[in-house]
Amino acid sequence: MNKKIIYLCMAVILCSVNKISAQKDSIAQQRKARKLVRNGNALYEKQQFTDASVAYKKALANSSYYDKASYNLGNALYQGKNFKEAIPSYELTAKTAEDKYTKAEAYHNLGNAYMETKNYQGAVEAFKNSLRNNPNDDETRYNFAVAKKLLDEQNKQNKNDKNKDKNKDNKDKENKDKENKDKDDKNKDKDKKDGDDKDKKEDDKDKDGKGDKDQKDKQDPKKDDNKDKKQKPKPQQGKMSPQQIKQLLESLNNEEKKTQKKMNAKKAKGTKTKQEKDW
Repeated sequence: MNKKIIYLCMAVILCSVNKISAQKDSIAQQRKARKLVRNGNALYEKQQFTDASVAYKKALANSSYYDKASYNLGNALYQGKNFKEAIPSYELTAKTAEDKYTKAEAYHNLGNAYMETKNYQGAVEAFKNSLRNNPNDDETRYNFAVAKKLLDEQNKQNKNDKNKDKNKDNKDKENKDKENKDKDDKNKDKDKKDGDDKDKKEDDKDKDGKGDKDQKDKQDPKKDDNKDKKQKPKPQQGKMSPQQIKQLLESLNNEEKKTQKKMNAKKAKGTKTKQEKDW
């Protein structure tokens, strides 16, 4: 027999053995997962939801796509008020479940979990999918109507809040624009006032300058007199001008002539002498 054929046959045999071993391990894991689910159910009945959740998680660790384990885990988390953690478990069940009833139940509970987290859009879609798989479920239909009403109210509120925020932004913008305008007007008034004060100061300065000039003009005649006086030197005290000296000399000469004339006249008359008595 050809060696290649022998090796090929051995490889096929080994693969078959490994496949059989894997199937045996898978069956064992499935059995263990089912046992863990039963333990979880017992704990769930006792309302020990945390312990039940641990058992269901162990079951999923042995069989990842065990829809009963994921569905029951979602219920245990939901009963423990862990609504956000329950959502992925319900989503997994809805995805892996083979019968429509199980899918409908998973979507129904998923919608309830969304309702608890106020995700009304997600709840509407979940209840809608539940009704697609089980159209005769009145409870799901009622929950769908409630979720839709809450969604409409939420959208309306969001719209009002958006408009309110928009109006607030517009009002804030208007107030800011008004504030900027008032500030600009105030600056303009200040600049105008500063300009007016400057013009006033310049006018006062011109006025003061004109007054000084007029005052100077009024004082000019006196100034001119003083100037004339300065141009014609005033004789200082104790000093005589040549003309005055000449006049004084002439006056003295005249007085001297008069005195001499009087003396000559006396000589001509003679002087009176005292006569001695001749006894």
